Amino acid sequence: MFDNLTERLSNSFKALQGKNKLSEDNIKEAIREVRRSLLEADVALDVIKFFLDKVQEKAIGLKVSEGLTPSQAFIKLVESELTDIIGGQNEALNLATQPPAVVMVAGLQGSGKTTSIAKLARYLKEEQKKKVLVVSADVYRPAAIEQLKILAEQIGVDFFPSTVDDKPEKIVSDAKKLAQSKFHDVLLVDTAGRLHIDEQMMSEIQILQKQVNPIETLFVVDSMTGQDAAHTAKTFSDMLPLTGVILTKTDGDARGGAALSVRHITGKPIKFMGVGEKTDALEPFYPDRLVSRILGMGDVLSLVEEISKKVDHKKAQKSVQKMAKGRFDLDDMRDQLMQMQQMGGMGALMDKMPGMGQIPQSVKNQVIGDTESSRMVAIINSMTPKERSHINLIKGSRKKRIADGSGTDVQHVNKLLKQFEKMQKTMKKMKGGKMKKMMQQMGQMQGEGGMPDLSKMPGHGGKKFPF
Repeated sequence: MFDNLTERLSNSFKALQGKNKLSEDNIKEAIREVRRSLLEADVALDVIKFFLDKVQEKAIGLKVSEGLTPSQAFIKLVESELTDIIGGQNEALNLATQPPAVVMVAGLQGSGKTTSIAKLARYLKEEQKKKVLVVSADVYRPAAIEQLKILAEQIGVDFFPSTVDDKPEKIVSDAKKLAQSKFHDVLLVDTAGRLHIDEQMMSEIQILQKQVNPIETLFVVDSMTGQDAAHTAKTFSDMLPLTGVILTKTDGDARGGAALSVRHITGKPIKFMGVGEKTDALEPFYPDRLVSRILGMGDVLSLVEEISKKVDHKKAQKSVQKMAKGRFDLDDMRDQLMQMQQMGGMGALMDKMPGMGQIPQSVKNQVIGDTESSRMVAIINSMTPKERSHINLIKGSRKKRIADGSGTDVQHVNKLLKQFEKMQKTMKKMKGGKMKKMMQQMGQMQGEGGMPDLSKMPGHGGKKFPF
């Protein structure tokens, strides 16, 4: 996510490396490079000007704190101003009203509006323990109602049926009555999208908004459209009392222009980011954490939260105990791969690790990707339980059967077996004392309630910056 921007900004700061103090000349040079980085990221021009004016004003005469180099001091200033311009703090959904709290979601066709509603419904159900009802008032797009119904069934939330013959106002009114009678906490309303903002669309949504009077009106916008996303959101915001923005497809956005422009242009906070296609791929938007990732400092807090939510701790503990005894089989390897996939894959994890912004993309690409990971899981699943625990059995015809069963070829099976043998050798070397010591260190990192103590993790305490 935002890889290009991270790389460009890292190069921008090199102008200050090796300098003993911040002078007006080297500050101007660094700012010139930052400007170029932001322009290439498709950040809106007025946002760039506003941001750089503030940075330059504060940078000249900046006192470098003890323990920081001039380069780090400048980066700290950029971090602070960038965080401020994209929102400062996380702004959660306001659901403080008599149930049901109505949340209306709008957006253009293709922005990921309906999928975002499903993601939001899942988030509210699993993270906030809310009873959720979803309804589609999109009577124009073919199969829009059916799409939401299928997604609702997948995530296990209630769906209010509607037809293309119904009026949007009546659909939502009836859904609200049902939500009241069935004691739903939240009603999520999917509105009609268009290929572009037109008078008919805006008139319909305005009528709907006045009738329903939602506590939250969210606009879904595609981050891949760069600064156009921010200007579309601004047009919408001028006509409707928006309360926030959902930024979608950020996992495929290497530039980051929309994320950096939306708040300044619209005045509305980004409340969530879509970080993948699956219904669990929705993250609350934390400006400080995002900026930390953009500047290559990682996002340890989000990483820890994700691990605590998505890792099966009992299974992980059992796996560690097996490793301590020098036992490690293909079942353990598969479990590790699947847990990594649940956290968004290796790429998503690397984005959140401190110092990853300094690693070239070519090197990152050599790490096991999501496709490779899925292939390895499929190969292991095609093996019998006995084969998974005794790999010496896997020869000739067995390899061919496993390859056919997983939709791969024998070459892929051989590659997996070689990787596993390397891992197994490493585990055997760590048997006994070394593994025991590692487990003790892991135990020391545990804080209250099993959460890691962040002060003992890389990127926290001491120098914040990895360069």
